[in-house]
Amino acid sequence: MTSNRRVVLLAGDGIGPEVAGEALRVVDWLDRRRSVGFDLSEAQVGGAAYDATGHPLPDSTLEAARAADAVLLGAVGGPRWDSLDFSLRPERAILGLRKSLDLFANLRPAKVFDALSDASSLKADVLRGLDLMIIRELTGGIYFGEPRGVETLPDGTRRGVNTEVYTTPEIRRVGAVAFELARERQGKVHSVEKANVMESGGLWREEIQTLRDADYADVDLHHMYADNCAMQLVRDPHQFDVVVTSNLFGDLLSDISAQLTGSLGMLPSASLGAPGPGGTRAALYEPVHGSAPDIAGEGKANPIAMVLSLAMLLRHSLDQDEDAELIEQAVGNVLDRGLRTADILQPGFTAVSTEDMGRAICAELDRLAA
Repeated sequence: MTSNRRVVLLAGDGIGPEVAGEALRVVDWLDRRRSVGFDLSEAQVGGAAYDATGHPLPDSTLEAARAADAVLLGAVGGPRWDSLDFSLRPERAILGLRKSLDLFANLRPAKVFDALSDASSLKADVLRGLDLMIIRELTGGIYFGEPRGVETLPDGTRRGVNTEVYTTPEIRRVGAVAFELARERQGKVHSVEKANVMESGGLWREEIQTLRDADYADVDLHHMYADNCAMQLVRDPHQFDVVVTSNLFGDLLSDISAQLTGSLGMLPSASLGAPGPGGTRAALYEPVHGSAPDIAGEGKANPIAMVLSLAMLLRHSLDQDEDAELIEQAVGNVLDRGLRTADILQPGFTAVSTEDMGRAICAELDRLAA
């Protein structure tokens, strides 16, 4: 069957257009071989949008994103825009999309493919078979709390202020995403905060526990302090299934989990909103890596995170789990054959370009679908 779900592609800056091109290669394969069709359009975002329109998130792009069932984002930013006013920097487009679409739950999977168990700085036997999910609250907490800012004090010194703020609804809605996802996985959630020194952390712990007891008694819940969680992620990551935490701690812990896999070029992400009247959620999918302007245009970028972001889109926005699993299997098989982009290259393996990796994944999809 052909879906009429609307997807907007925002290729962005740096290596964004390159990795987006390989995701489009897989989209074309799905259309030809699996009859997975959706209305795909493109719009500008980030530095490219600023160059064209004077703003990193033009109204036309925001309107297209609001009208879409899902947004697929490449990457934004680069040194050529660093001198811009803070409000006009390319990265502000991401925050604008998250806030405008109310994308409150960021899903960051950390899955170690067997072929890459030696790619991390951690021991292979600690990482082999790892598959965990960090869910970061994305629209609240210290990044958005008020008051905030920098002020000059009467004695001439300056003071910077950021405020950690959470409410019951904000905590419970991201908690529900974690519990629902855990039900589809191993049935275990770690809720992470600093309840020992932060009142907002104490509220977070209480609300997550109340939610679990009321609606998710079948899910195993553990509470953990954020500093201990950071240590445990590198000591014994297999103890985790789903981790749910605040905006700030999620930012930090998800980057730790990223290193477990060996490369940011391997990691996709999803940012989800609340279900609408028809049950669908506003959603944005993007690789975890940045725009990497130092290698842009050189064919060195790893497109796997972007391709896996497409797989997450299929799973969470289009309910096409079978096709998502097919893409993930194809990626795993290509890695098993020893093909590597520069970021994951090790002695004895075959170096390939961005396009070569995209072609190899599609060739493997052909083989799996035969």
